[in-house]
Order: sequence, then C-alpha cells, then structure tokens
Amino acid sequence: MKTPTPTRRYEVVDFDAIDPVQCPCGLARRALVEAEDFPGTLHRTEVLTTARLHYHKQLTELYYILECESDGAMELDGDRVPVRPGMSILIRPGVRHRGLGRMRVLIFVLPKFDPADEWFD
Repeated sequence: MKTPTPTRRYEVVDFDAIDPVQCPCGLARRALVEAEDFPGTLHRTEVLTTARLHYHKQLTELYYILECESDGAMELDGDRVPVRPGMSILIRPGVRHRGLGRMRVLIFVLPKFDPADEWFD
C-alpha cells in the first residue's frame, strides 16, 4: 500500500493485494493503516471456525457481513446472534466477541487498529 501523496486526495484499496495476517478471528487484510489523515482502518477478514473469543479496551468495530454459512453467528457477550449477508454489528470496547462459523466480513475500526488492544480472558 502506498503512502498518500500530497497531490492525491483519495485512496484506492485492493484487498487482494494486501497480505493477510493472523488475528483472533482468522485472517485479516488491513487497509488504510498508513493513511495518516484517516482516523480508522478497514479490514476484510476471513473468519475461521477457530475464531477466539476476545475484546478490545479502546477499539470500536463495525462488522459488515459479506458472506457466511447458513448457520453463521456472532458471539457477543455470551449471546449467540445469528447473522446473514447484508447485516452489520457495532461492537463497542469491552464486548467479548467472535464469529461462529466461516464468514467473510468487512470491519471498520476506530481509532486505527492496534494489535496491542486484543485481550483474552
């Protein structure tokens, strides 16, 4: 991903060109990390069946479900919430969460994602 140039006032994200990194949910492709003038990051994440329950103390996440299995769900503070493509879930700091079942999601993170703010019980 290129650092923005002063003459360009927009960013183009090609998630397929971003290397995935392991995260508690599965595999994340994190965009806009280097855009200093943008307050958040955008992740395309492949949620795997091995997703781990975790929470953030500072970060707010907005999940948008792109694809999921027919029995896809999110675990949110102990509640099982069924999901389907086209749904969105706002996850505030402190909410223990994980995906249940395989799914592909976009996650808008505010402020910028910080891997030091991933916590496990």
